[in-house]
Amino acid sequence: MNQIHDSVIMGKNVKVGPFAVIEEDVVLGSDVTVGPHVVIYAGTVIGSGVTIYAGAVLGRWPKPAKTSTVQVDPDLSPLRVGDGSTIGAGAVLYRGSRIGRNVMIGDTATIREKCTVEDEVVIGRGVAVENQVEIGYRTKIQTNAYITAYTVLEDHVFIAPGVTTTNDNFMGRTEERFQYISGPRVKRGARVGGGAVLLPGVVVAEESFIAAGAVVNRDTEPGM
Repeated sequence: MNQIHDSVIMGKNVKVGPFAVIEEDVVLGSDVTVGPHVVIYAGTVIGSGVTIYAGAVLGRWPKPAKTSTVQVDPDLSPLRVGDGSTIGAGAVLYRGSRIGRNVMIGDTATIREKCTVEDEVVIGRGVAVENQVEIGYRTKIQTNAYITAYTVLEDHVFIAPGVTTTNDNFMGRTEERFQYISGPRVKRGARVGGGAVLLPGVVVAEESFIAAGAVVNRDTEPGM
């Protein structure tokens, strides 16, 4: 029922559910649980004590649309998932990203390539994390938030449900825009309320608070 390549390395007490596909050179640490219909692409490294729920896809290569401006790096490193992390049902994690220890990734969440997620982060159900995002230690991102490419969320940041981040003031109508594309930076301990929109390149300062539904079009002050 399962398709597990002969080159896969498994630690002790690994459990694999029915109809899972595990490609060549995957490494699974001890006490890993792989749910039914999970696909783990070649080279992915999974730490010990990781739980992967049904239908999750780990380590897939990006394949942009023909009209996309994203260039795929042919040398993307394999996806790495740290010890004790949990990957929700239907979540998709791309090759080239690194997930820390004890990270919780909710059902149907997506993490694109070249992202870094530090230890003890929570990424809620349906969250979309685009490419080249940095997420700091113990940051929490709630249900259905959208984290655009090139965003930086520092340690202990809170992102409420439905928050939207943006990175392109030109919205795709000029080649000049490429030199200005920049996601927001949300600094340590800042909190962003439900449904807020952060415009390209803004800095949300340390321990500042963004009210629900706000549109942030300039940098904030620390602690405000």
